[in-house]
Amino acid sequence: MIVRQKVPRLGLILPAYNEEEVLKTTLTKLKIIRSEMIKKGSIQPDSFIMIVDDGSKDRTWALINEYESEADQIIGVKLSRNFGHQPALLAGMSEASKMADAMITLDADLQDNPEIIEQMVNKYNQGYEIVYAVRSSRKTDTWFKRNTALAFYKIAGWLGVDLVPNHADFRLMSRTSVKALMKMPERNVFLRAMVPLLGYPSAEVTYERGTRQAGSTKYPLKKMLTFAVDGITSFSVKPIRFLFDLGVLIVGIAGVEIIYTLIAKMLGHAQAGWSSLMVSIWLLGGINLMAIGVVGIYIGKIFTEVKQRPRFQIENVTGEKTPGPVSDVSTYKKASSE
Repeated sequence: MIVRQKVPRLGLILPAYNEEEVLKTTLTKLKIIRSEMIKKGSIQPDSFIMIVDDGSKDRTWALINEYESEADQIIGVKLSRNFGHQPALLAGMSEASKMADAMITLDADLQDNPEIIEQMVNKYNQGYEIVYAVRSSRKTDTWFKRNTALAFYKIAGWLGVDLVPNHADFRLMSRTSVKALMKMPERNVFLRAMVPLLGYPSAEVTYERGTRQAGSTKYPLKKMLTFAVDGITSFSVKPIRFLFDLGVLIVGIAGVEIIYTLIAKMLGHAQAGWSSLMVSIWLLGGINLMAIGVVGIYIGKIFTEVKQRPRFQIENVTGEKTPGPVSDVSTYKKASSE
C-alpha cells in the first residue's frame, strides 16, 4: 500500500426513507464533524454531504431542498420511487463517485456513530481502499435481535458467504473501489457481501452503535429475515446442495423402512400404523415444499437478473457540483420545486 499524499474530497452518503423527524439533527451533527475535519486539514473544503431520498412519503425531500439552499455542500438525490436501502446506497455512490475521492455511507438515523469518520479517513490516507466500521458490541440490541444476528453470520459463513461480522453498511470506499463495485451488474444487491468480493486492501474501525434518535426503524423483523435470505441466496448455492443431501438421506431412511416393513410382513408382525403413516406424509410433504421454495427463490433471482432492469432511477439532483455520466441508471431532471 502507498500512503496517500493528497487530502481527499470526502462525500458522506445518507440513504433516507421517511426520515423527516431525524434529518435536521443528523445534518447538524455531520456538518459540525465536517467543519472540524476541514479545519484540521483532514479533508478538502468542498467535501459534501449527499442525502438520497428513497421515495419518501413524508417531507424528507422538501427538507433536503431547504437544507441544500442553506449550505452549498449538501446535495440531494431523489429517486423516482422506493427502490430499497441497497439500491439507494448504489445511487448515492454512483453520483458521489463523480466528485469525491472517498465516500462514506451511513444511515440517516445516527445509530452509526459519525465520530469515527475521521478515523476512517485516516485509514484511507494510509492506503486502504475500503474501511469497514464494525460494531464493538451488540448491547443496544434486544436479546432476540442480537442472537439472530450472530446466528446469521455463522450460517452465512458456513454457506460460504464472505461477510465482515458485526458490519452493516457503514463503510468508507475509495473512488477506485466504487467504480469496481459499479461493474458488478447484479440486480439482487447485497453490499455486505459484494464489497468484500472486490479484494481491495481493507481495514476495520470499531465503534459503539447508538440508538435511533427519532422516527421508527425501517427494518422490522419480516424485512430483516427477507434481507438475510436474499443475501445468502445471492452468494451461495449451498442451500440447494443441502436439500439434495437431505433428499439422499431421506431416501436412505425410506429404504431401511421398506426392508423393515417387508421383514415384518413375512414374519406376520405387520400392523396398521396410522400415526407413522401420517408423520411420514407430513414430514416428506413439508420437506418437498421447502425444497421447492428454495429452488423457487433461485429461479426468481434468475428471472430478476435476466430482465436487466435499472437498479435505481434518479428523478432529481440538487446542488450537484460536477456533471457527468451516471453508471447503470437513467437520469431525468424535474423542476426543483418538487
